[in-house]
Amino acid sequence: MIKDLPENNVQDIAIAVALEKENAEQKTWYVYLINLKNEPIENVLITSKGYGEKDGEQVKTSTLRHMFPLVEPGTSKIIEPIAEETFGLNNEYWLSYYIGTQIFDKKFIFLPESIVENNFIKLPVVNKPGVMIK
Repeated sequence: MIKDLPENNVQDIAIAVALEKENAEQKTWYVYLINLKNEPIENVLITSKGYGEKDGEQVKTSTLRHMFPLVEPGTSKIIEPIAEETFGLNNEYWLSYYIGTQIFDKKFIFLPESIVENNFIKLPVVNKPGVMIK
């Protein structure tokens, strides 16, 4: 069963939360998939959800699914917009993709309060400030 599956390690793939634009009233944030590989990835499936505790109560967001037929090397794709109100939750992105006939998958989790300015870097490929998990 699961033990029979090959252990394919995900490398050179990142999920990032980027500050898209900012004005006096609001900030706009997007979640990106970044392919840092020298080869394309295909049949990319990403599920996203938020969960955790807010104001003493357990909270869960809807589970969303996103699909990209192809992500070229050295490019990025916008997965979804993300609301600042969810930064206090665990924001989970489960990624699956193919290279040839091999399947790869990895879970990326932005922990509560990890999407803060102190953790910002200049995101590769996207060239915006944000937080990235590789």
